[in-house]
Amino acid sequence: MVSGGVDSAVVVHRLVEEGCHDLHLFYIRIGMDNGEGDCSAEEDIEMCNLIARRYGLPLEVVSLHEEYWDHVMAYALHTVKEGLTPHPDMMCNKMIKFGYFEQRWGNQFDRTATGHYASVAEVNGRRYLATAADPVKDQTDFLASISYGQLSHLMFPLGNLPKNEVRRIASEVSLPNATRKDSQGICFLGKINYNDFIRRHLGERPGPVIEIETGRKIGEHKGYWFHTIGQRKGLGLSGGPWYVVGKNVRDNVIYVSNGYGTSRQYGRELPLAEMHWITSDPFMEEDGILTSVRSDGSRMVAFKNRHSPEFLTGWLHRMGEREYRLVSDSDVQGIAPGQYGIVYTPDRRLCLGSGMIVK
Repeated sequence: MVSGGVDSAVVVHRLVEEGCHDLHLFYIRIGMDNGEGDCSAEEDIEMCNLIARRYGLPLEVVSLHEEYWDHVMAYALHTVKEGLTPHPDMMCNKMIKFGYFEQRWGNQFDRTATGHYASVAEVNGRRYLATAADPVKDQTDFLASISYGQLSHLMFPLGNLPKNEVRRIASEVSLPNATRKDSQGICFLGKINYNDFIRRHLGERPGPVIEIETGRKIGEHKGYWFHTIGQRKGLGLSGGPWYVVGKNVRDNVIYVSNGYGTSRQYGRELPLAEMHWITSDPFMEEDGILTSVRSDGSRMVAFKNRHSPEFLTGWLHRMGEREYRLVSDSDVQGIAPGQYGIVYTPDRRLCLGSGMIVK
């Protein structure tokens, strides 16, 4: 699965060099592609064609445009309108790259290889999603909602490489995209600004910005859907820093608190719903994955609540069939409902699954 970027190009090079694979390249055309420039894929496809010709491999461009609208864009817009913070990259991996693509094309092959920074580990005869060698580039938090069946069909050839080594390989073998910049945007937006995308589909709805401690109006916003819990930049307020610490969706109010040390932007508990375990439920099976257990049945875990190389530690409590409560050992900044708590083994090696943060 190639994107036109340097990571997937190095994957192609490494697999060709191994000499034991019959490779077929696929590029998934997704996004708007409606002439308005939201997701112009032509440059990416041109780069993929160069890689395909370089190694004498077939390249197929496939479209999942409608599926993308139905399962990623619609999800993102609905979530934002509800006042929550979406995670479209996670939904894209689950539903598009390893969902519809696998069902229609990938399942014709023994494995699907991607340029994700992740790896696969086998423990007690089972496959687990495992973290990459490069902690800064690790993307397991974007993959934490895939199924065991999807994981079993995947290869991550970059899992043991730091990013600078990937760049070095690309330069050493003169790949055409060796110096191409990494994509930094949300997967479905291409080069379009996130706020421009939201404005196009949800419009603007001016409302007050309230200092939560005093109830004083200190500014105006253009719609609660432009803001997320923990946000600091883009508020347009003087005398900062100001952090978004709450939203009243019904009345279209944004609540903020002042100062780097404001306690309002921190919390210790993350209520998780719709919990998804990739390989097995460690609360239901004694598989030796989460071995530190308290008398109340809670398990020690490492976790993330945002894309970051940093892990936090805490205790995961089972509250119901798919409901959990994650209690952190330290303060957690910007706990945003709609985002996900990504659960790892305490040694940060295995990514076990994820649950959506709820209010």
